[in-house]
Amino acid sequence: MPAAAPEASRHPRPGEPAASDPAATAVRRREVARVLEDLLPPDCILSREEELRPYECDGLAAYRERPLLVALPRTEEQVCAVVRTCHRLGVPLVARGAGTGLSGGALPHAAGVLLSLTRFDRILNIDPVARTARVQPGVRNLAVSEASAPFGLYYAPDPSSQIACTIGGNVAENSGGVHCLKYGLTVHNVLGVRGCTIEGEIVELGGAALDAPGLDLLAITLGSEGLLLIVTEVLLKLVPKPECAQVVMVSFDDVGKAGEGVAAIIAAGIIPAGLEMMDRQATAAVEPFVKAGYDLSAEAILLAESDGTADEVAEEVAAIESVLRAAGATALSVSRSEAERLRFWSGRKNAFPAAGRLSPDYYCMDGTIPRRALGAVLRAIEAMERKYGLKCLNVFHAGDGNLHPLILFDANKEGQWERAERFGIEILELCVTLGGTVTGEHGVGVEKLNPMCVQFSAAERAAFFAVKAAFDPPGLLNPGKAIPTLARCVEYGRQHIRRGELPHPELPRF
Repeated sequence: MPAAAPEASRHPRPGEPAASDPAATAVRRREVARVLEDLLPPDCILSREEELRPYECDGLAAYRERPLLVALPRTEEQVCAVVRTCHRLGVPLVARGAGTGLSGGALPHAAGVLLSLTRFDRILNIDPVARTARVQPGVRNLAVSEASAPFGLYYAPDPSSQIACTIGGNVAENSGGVHCLKYGLTVHNVLGVRGCTIEGEIVELGGAALDAPGLDLLAITLGSEGLLLIVTEVLLKLVPKPECAQVVMVSFDDVGKAGEGVAAIIAAGIIPAGLEMMDRQATAAVEPFVKAGYDLSAEAILLAESDGTADEVAEEVAAIESVLRAAGATALSVSRSEAERLRFWSGRKNAFPAAGRLSPDYYCMDGTIPRRALGAVLRAIEAMERKYGLKCLNVFHAGDGNLHPLILFDANKEGQWERAERFGIEILELCVTLGGTVTGEHGVGVEKLNPMCVQFSAAERAAFFAVKAAFDPPGLLNPGKAIPTLARCVEYGRQHIRRGELPHPELPRF
């Protein structure tokens, strides 16, 4: 992952102590610590330098900041007490789960408290009849499926980091996974949340009922990156484990044909459980790492999974084979056992760690594009590789057009991180130009504040701030994230003016 960015790349926030004034920071730390010590046991407060350093970043290590303090409450009452205190003192508050996020959403505030919810790790209830699980936010994603397995159920969203990432973080970022095409993102699999407002009051949004009175505030909180409330419980939807599942692994001699194959599957009315794409550089990086059996001669491969009853799977697999052969597939293989199915997926799930074998650092991007633009975007990224002098591996949630380019660089070599950052920004701006978005499932955090200026107008950003103000009038919850200010967009516009023109004239408009 990226090393720390230069100090100039940090995003200063109103009211934070100057970096050159450690004395003021130390005084403020002691003041806030004394108050919190009356609310929490001693082992629930971290304040020493060596204790704070592990919390200075999330999975996007290019941005780092040590918090004023770290609080690790064990109960909902303690969470509310900390929030009320921070509200009264005007102290910023950033919630954090496992720290696997890739957009800097859990980057601490230098003048604020980092509220770690890792001790909220209990599965409170599994109802096999209602097919629900009530869990605390610190529960790992995969642990939900493991606990539900005896009832023939599982939790569908499966990010690549599911062995470590927490449900609270999934809620904050609206995470997806390789099976999101059929089963949806977090927003489609959460029935309700319970959380603490900035005033320290508990609210419940959504629930097990089909509808709830009043405004639907549940959906607006899913993916809100901790800007609106601190989640303390989540009610999840569970789905039955399918009777049968098979993966069709397909090779193409051209990335454009692979993209057209994806569009053809959707056009045929087929909705696979998963539909993923990897380019040649990605498969070359992954195959020696996991030995998934990938075709290293192919310019791109598709992984299309069908699940359901044995008859349903057989029928859908046959349809997928027919569509992809017509789209120009050069080779095709169908998993013959559960072990082989998992092996096919293992390469895609391990693409990120595999990149770490090739380069000291990598920068994982996250944007969405229309499915029919997949081939064009991959060709544009090839041109960017030459422009910036950096390699890029490409993996896609191809079914819904969510791309994850992995830009390889060495932070120890002067200028490489800056080139990687510009490379990533150009990819995201291209996504917007083609009718997509700057994020699919990794969130905005601090990473995508500038590209947000490209995607959203001043009026739209004002609406975002209005929602934020309705939930958090003093602006203390995760400040400076997700929504760029007008001043920031004006400054960014001076450097990246597009005026509606395609940065790559050879690309079609969609």
